[in-house]
Order: sequence, then structure tokens, then C-alpha cells
Amino acid sequence: MNAQQQTDAQQKQQQAIPDAPAPALLQGVTPGKGAPAPASTDLLPPADQSAPSSALPATPAAPKTFAPDDQAGPPPEITDAKTFTIHKQVDFVEIPFTVKDSKNRLVPGLDWREVRVYENNVRQHMSYWTVDPFPLSVALVIDQSLPFDTMSKVNTALGALQGAFTAYDEVAVFTYNNGPKLRTDFTAAQSARLGAVLEQSKTTGREAYPIMDGPLAQNTVINGRNVDPNTSANRGHQGLTPNAPREVHTLNDAILAAAVATTKAGKGRRRIVYVISDGKEYGSQAKQKDVIKYLQRNDVAVYGTLVGDSAIPGLGFLDRIHMPFQMRDDILPVYAGATGGQLDAENRTNGIEKSFAKIAEQVRTQYTVGYYTKEPFVDGKYREVEVKVLRPNLSVIAKRGYYPSARDSAPTGALPQTAK
Repeated sequence: MNAQQQTDAQQKQQQAIPDAPAPALLQGVTPGKGAPAPASTDLLPPADQSAPSSALPATPAAPKTFAPDDQAGPPPEITDAKTFTIHKQVDFVEIPFTVKDSKNRLVPGLDWREVRVYENNVRQHMSYWTVDPFPLSVALVIDQSLPFDTMSKVNTALGALQGAFTAYDEVAVFTYNNGPKLRTDFTAAQSARLGAVLEQSKTTGREAYPIMDGPLAQNTVINGRNVDPNTSANRGHQGLTPNAPREVHTLNDAILAAAVATTKAGKGRRRIVYVISDGKEYGSQAKQKDVIKYLQRNDVAVYGTLVGDSAIPGLGFLDRIHMPFQMRDDILPVYAGATGGQLDAENRTNGIEKSFAKIAEQVRTQYTVGYYTKEPFVDGKYREVEVKVLRPNLSVIAKRGYYPSARDSAPTGALPQTAK
């Protein structure tokens, strides 16, 4: 082999040696939308690499373990899914009632199994039963149109009124003569304010009108002329013929004003209108049936102390027979019977004082039963209610019925017990 051939073989071997590898560069950020593409194709990912899948892997990845951290907080609280409640308006009826024996004594210790409740002659399922006393919201109504002697007895007895109530009770005071007047809004029953208002509510009453003519006149009158010179200086002259003013007793208006005030009482309180009057009614703008409807719609009971002629059985019986366009006498029993209240007739000062505590005791010893009526909600119709006791020779005093109300009704007081 000559020298020329050896030189060519060496050059071919040098050309077969590969070049040095390219330098390793850091991989750049993959260009996104709007980013300029890199100038070198070496920074692009390989063509055979696919995009990540949006589907979850078929097999879960192995959980990662972390070293415990001493300063780590409590684990997050995982709450359940929100539960949805379907609200339905129901009409809950609460009926307080009193049970007495044949001697007019209160009967304690009754069990709910001995009581039956009927609405429109349909027996109701009792959902609520309690014998616990409720705090009272009492609207006191004092009749200032009483005769002078009767009013003086009432004024003396008012000093014992506060002793019939507890510190949890509240009392508002109304007086009426020719119209109702608010003396004080609801205040604590044992407060000094109530005592001062009761003292200011005392009055002389209705003065007796002198008799100027007739057989009971003080003068000797014949044919309308005074003939006795010893009793009249104008002998032989025409006597006076005065026209007596018509009496006004706005009892209906006073009870309605007091009932409206009791609607301010909060939940769980007994609404009571307590009337001290002889029961006469004349001159009211409100009608008796409308007032009773308002009382039954708002669960207000009427209690009272009858004084004057109405407190004596048989006295003035003929006067109580109502004549057209004349005054009504003794309408309080109608209010008490329709609302489940009671009356106590007293004609003496000592009896009037005791009647306050007697009425308060009857209210506090009431039984209370509740049920959800099956009648349509707020249809505006009157619903008769009757409470019966299985024991013999017992009388039940409760309201005769009610009108449904759109107010929010629910059991109050003690928790309901299972009753059937």
C-alpha cells in the first residue's frame, strides 16, 4: 500500500468519529396561550408524550404518609348534608278549665285519662296537658257608676287587691262611668305604682237623686202643688218637676278596651279581664255579641265580683227583665259563661276583699288541655268546645267555643305529655 492510500484511510476514520454531545439545558416553561414559542426545538416536549387525562384513575393512588406536626390544628369538621323541613300551618287550641264538685269546691288531682275534649261533637286527641299555674296578665275594670253606698265598699276593699296576685303577675287598671278610661298600662302586681293607681281610682260613685214629687217626696204635694207650709216656703205654688238624667253604664266598651290591652301579653300568660261592677249596661258603642266574639278569638276570660243589688239573689228580679230601649241589668254572667270565667257575688266589704283571692285561686288551679284541631285553618267559623270529666257529680267550667285566629299558635308552658 502506498503512502497516498494510507492518508485517505486515516481521513475516513476521523470522519466516522461522532461529534461531542450537546450541552444539557434546563427545560423551559411550556408556552401557553399567547406566549411566544421558543426559538430552539430542544425545549419542546417529545412528540410521543400525550396530554394528561381528565378522568380519575381506575385504581386509587397509595395514600401519602406525613410526619405528625405538633402545631397542627384540629381536623376540619365535616357536616352532614342540609336537611329540609316542610312547614305546615296548624291550629293549636289550648283550653283552660276548672272542675268543681256539688258543693262548689275545687277538685284537684285529676289525670288526663279522666278528661275528654270534643270540638263540634268530635272527640279530639289531646297533645298537651298540664296542671301548672300560669302567670297572669289581668286588666282590672272598676265600675265608677255604682251607687254611693256600694262604691264606698268597693273603695275600702281595693286595698286588699294586690294581696291576691304574685310577683309574676301584671295588672292594668281601667275605670268607666260614661266611657272607659285607662288608669295605667300593665305594671307589676306588687309594685308601688299599682297601689298608687288603685288609690287614685277611688271615687264617690253616683249620687242619689232627690225625689221631688210623688208619695216619697219630702214635701206634701197635691196635684203638683206644695200644700204644707212647714216643709215649703212657696205654699200653693207649682212644685219643681226635674227631669232625672239617664244613667250611663258603658260596660261593653270597658270590657272591650281591657280585652284589647291583654293582647299585648306575651306567650305563656293567662289573659284575664277582671270586672268589679253591678253588671248594668247602657250607652256602650260596642255590642255584646261583638265583644264576646273578640274575647273568644283572643283567648281572654272574663272574671268578676258582682256588687250592689246584683249580688243579692232575688233582689230586683223584676228589674232584671230587659225591656226594649231600657237598661240591661247584670250582663256579666253572659260574658263569664261564654269565655270560661267565673263570678263571685258579694255585698259586704269583707266579702268583696275575699272575692279577689277566691277568683285568683280559681284561675291558678285550672287544668289546661291542648289539641291540634282537625278543622280547616282559619275558616272564620265558630267552633263549639266541650270538656267532659269521667268522674261523676263534677261540673266543668270552660269556654263554650272559640273563633280561629291567624296568630302563631303553639303549646306554651310545660312540655306536652303523651295523651290519647
